[in-house]
Amino acid sequence: MTAPVDGYRGIWFTLGQMCEHGDKYSGGLGTYTAKHVPLAVYAPQVDRTFFVYGGARDGNRHLLAMVSYYNHSRHIVPRPTVVHDKGGIDDPHDNPSIALDEQGHLWVFVSGRGQRRPGFIYRSHSPYDVTGFELIHEGELTYPQPWWIEGEGFLHLFTKYTGVRELYWSRSSDGRSWTPARKLAGMEGHYQTSRRVPEGGVSGVGGGGRERVITAFNRHPQGHPDKRTDLFYAQTTDMGESWQSADGTELDLPLVAPANPARVHDFAAEERLVYMKDISVDAQGRPVILVLTSAAYEPGPKGDPRVWMLCRWTGTDWRFTEVTRSTHNYDMGSLFIESSDSWRIIAPTEAGPQHWGTGGEMALWTSDDDGDSWRMQRQLTRESARNHSYARRPLHAHPGFVAFWADGNPDELSESRLYFCDREGEVYQLPVVMTGHEAEPTPWPEGGA
Repeated sequence: MTAPVDGYRGIWFTLGQMCEHGDKYSGGLGTYTAKHVPLAVYAPQVDRTFFVYGGARDGNRHLLAMVSYYNHSRHIVPRPTVVHDKGGIDDPHDNPSIALDEQGHLWVFVSGRGQRRPGFIYRSHSPYDVTGFELIHEGELTYPQPWWIEGEGFLHLFTKYTGVRELYWSRSSDGRSWTPARKLAGMEGHYQTSRRVPEGGVSGVGGGGRERVITAFNRHPQGHPDKRTDLFYAQTTDMGESWQSADGTELDLPLVAPANPARVHDFAAEERLVYMKDISVDAQGRPVILVLTSAAYEPGPKGDPRVWMLCRWTGTDWRFTEVTRSTHNYDMGSLFIESSDSWRIIAPTEAGPQHWGTGGEMALWTSDDDGDSWRMQRQLTRESARNHSYARRPLHAHPGFVAFWADGNPDELSESRLYFCDREGEVYQLPVVMTGHEAEPTPWPEGGA
């Protein structure tokens, strides 16, 4: 199914795991999860940022895998396109990820949910076009993380449910034929976030030689995600044929025990939970991992302190720096490293109108000393009606569109609107209802809270 709809409306969801201070997570989750990456990519050939999200019609809890773009030169968006209708499923675990090949074709990886619901891979009929897609593949894939490597094809990192959540990868030169899935880690269960690091580095920063795919992941003791802890790092420069730790130690895969060379830190010994947020590299090409650590899985004060933490490889060891603190484990933001004196985080770190719920008010944090110290440069949203959540960073982000997210009331069913911001923190709301084929995003808060 490929069809346009008349505006940008995100999916609202509740997990239904209720605690004293509300649901474990809920609200506007159109750009959920942190394990779906990337959700956007900038294409300089057409000066557009293409993005995907979990949408819904008229506030209904009926998930649609959506794709669209922002035209930077014209400051417009078209009507978004439904790539896949999830057939009544309301769960944003089935949200899509996106990739762009060197011919300009868009690939949309629609997540499944374990072995209960299949995932789907779509390819656009024409380069840089969102109006028509072909179904290429159907199979088991959860939390899709597709990375297109020029001249090689896809290295796809994803999760399989084998009683627990285990990490796998597969390769394809054309997106149609895939190698058998190979296991990266299976020590009781994992969540991961990954990134492609080109030879020239992220935005020209920190290439460190050969092209890499890097990943960071936690561990689920007894297979239970509410016990998630520890932190691990792995990288590959040969499309998954071999994997190394940060210091170059070859990893013996699959990883099946916590005490291994990939482990960044034993957070379990400190009784801290670890929630994955983002991963990047510094000006020297060394990995930097953004996590939030917590004292409990439940929302509310029991989990305090909830610490936004940078875990940075120095070349000889891992260094840990606190950025700020937050009100919810599922507050999710993105890390931007432009140079040694320009590090940025955009995240819902400030308390929102639904204080103990998922998300909050968006803020821009900056560091000019290689991530050693941080200050809030600007609060991006204020006096909102609904919490903002899951700020996502595009691949090759253009300064005019560096993060996008959704809002929603985590305490009760609500509408969910979609937003993006530029590098300076100016926020725009995507049009909720469109009368024409194109429309301009509205500056926020003039567009209404």
